[in-house]
This record gives sequence, C-alpha cells and structure tokens, in this order.
Amino acid sequence: MSFSAPPPGYGGQPAPPTSGYRVPLDSNDGKPFPTDFQEVGPPVSHDLDGSPQFLGSVLFDNAVHPCKIGPHLSPPANVAYGGGEVGHWGRYDLLPFVPDQMEWVPASHGHLPAGRRAVEGGYEEDGAKLYHALAEISGVQVPGKTGEHLGGANVGFGGVEHSIQQGYRVL
Repeated sequence: MSFSAPPPGYGGQPAPPTSGYRVPLDSNDGKPFPTDFQEVGPPVSHDLDGSPQFLGSVLFDNAVHPCKIGPHLSPPANVAYGGGEVGHWGRYDLLPFVPDQMEWVPASHGHLPAGRRAVEGGYEEDGAKLYHALAEISGVQVPGKTGEHLGGANVGFGGVEHSIQQGYRVL
C-alpha cells in the first residue's frame, strides 16, 4: 500500500490536495489493516475499549462520505448514514492524520471555520461537499462528517447516527 502522492511535508513538495493524501483500502480483499503508523498516521481518537480510530471516507456508487475507521470493527469503516451507524463493505480510503500540518478547529451549525482550509472528505449525491469532523459522544471523540447543508456534525456511535450542532471540530 502507498500514498496516492508523496506524503505532505517532504521538501519542496506542493501543498497537499484539499482532500489530503489517501491510502486506498478494501474490506473485501481479506488483507489485514495496515499497522505502520508511517503509512496510516497516528489515530485521531480511541473507542470505548481503547482501540484506535482513524479518519476515512467510504466510496458509495454516487457519493463519498467521511467515516471513522477502526481496525477492531468488522468491517473497519463505519459511516453515519440514514439515521444509523453503517458498516461499509468495499472500497474506503484512509486519511493519514499529519499533526504538524493538520489541526482540529472548533465549529458549529455546519459553518466551516473562517480563514481555514477544511479538509474535504467527500460529497453527497447532489454534489454538496462533506468535511471531516470530530464530535464527543459518551466521552469518546468520534470521527464523522460535516457540511454546511447538515447544520452540524453527523457521527456514528452505538449503531446510531448522532447529529451534533455545537461543540464539534472540523479538520
């Protein structure tokens, strides 16, 4: 597995794309989740049981949605969708978190932080952009999605899609 382009921060490289550099993965290929943090980056949070959680995007037929990735989950990619937390079988992309170049910025009501370049995580079927979000549910920081049209952040936790209007962060 490799990045789709040189990892950010390598001397003289152009700025990373608005969606960041991605590691393509597939829950149907039977390969184990990569364990090399140089490839996947550090986890952005930990689940209730202490298992690491990463950022990702699931690929649907006509949309791409930001999701949480947990190597301990089956399938590893889970997305907040249609009122539930849905396990995604098939292609998904992991976004390595690069702490020196990325930061979590407080946001509310679907507004993107002014003066910042939010990392694009995907889009809806109608083309509306989606961004990576992190919101707290039951004491756990949960990766999810946000967009101006959502009015907040949507995260999947405990089998349910939670909609958080305030107190979440955008990457």
